[in-house]
Amino acid sequence: MSKTTSKALKIISYVLITTVVLLAFALAGVRLLGVDIYYVRSGSMEPKYPTGSLLYITDVDPDTLKVDDVITFQKTETVTATHRIIELVPDGDDPSIIRFRTKGDNNKVIDEPLVDKDAVVGKAVFCIPYLGYLAAYIQQPPGSYVAIGIAVALVCVVLMIDIATGDKDTTRKSKHELHK
Repeated sequence: MSKTTSKALKIISYVLITTVVLLAFALAGVRLLGVDIYYVRSGSMEPKYPTGSLLYITDVDPDTLKVDDVITFQKTETVTATHRIIELVPDGDDPSIIRFRTKGDNNKVIDEPLVDKDAVVGKAVFCIPYLGYLAAYIQQPPGSYVAIGIAVALVCVVLMIDIATGDKDTTRKSKHELHK
C-alpha cells in the first residue's frame, strides 16, 4: 500500500472516529454538563427553532426570567412546550407571585393558561437543526438496531484501516523485542 493511500485511510479513520464521538456527545454527552435535550416536534417556534431540531435546555432560576426569554415548560403531565415569554403577569391576589404569558414565535394565538414558575423546566440555549429527526429515529427499533449496526461497522472499518496501514517495521521491532 502506498504511503499516500495509507495516509488518506488514516485521515478517514480519524474523521470517522471524531464524527461518531461528536455525534454521541451532541445526542447524549451534554447531559453530563447539566443540559437537557428536547426534540422539536412542531413549527411553533420557527424559524428560530425549526421542526426536527434538537433543542438544548439549561436549568434556570424562574425568578431571573424576563420578557423575550425562551423557556421550556410543562403544559400538562405529559406535554412540554418551548415558547417565548411575552409578558410577566403578577398574581391578582399576591403581586409577589409572577406567572409567564407565553407564545410560540410562529403562532398567532397567545398560550393559555399562564405558566407558573414551578412548571418551568429550563431556558433554551441553542438548537441543532435536523438532528432531532436522527435522535427520534434511533431511540426506538428499528432505528436503535440500525445505529448499533452502524457503530459496529464503523469500529470494524477503523480497525481494518489500522491493520491495513500498520507500520511493518514497528511490528517486526516489537516482535523482536519480545524475544529478548
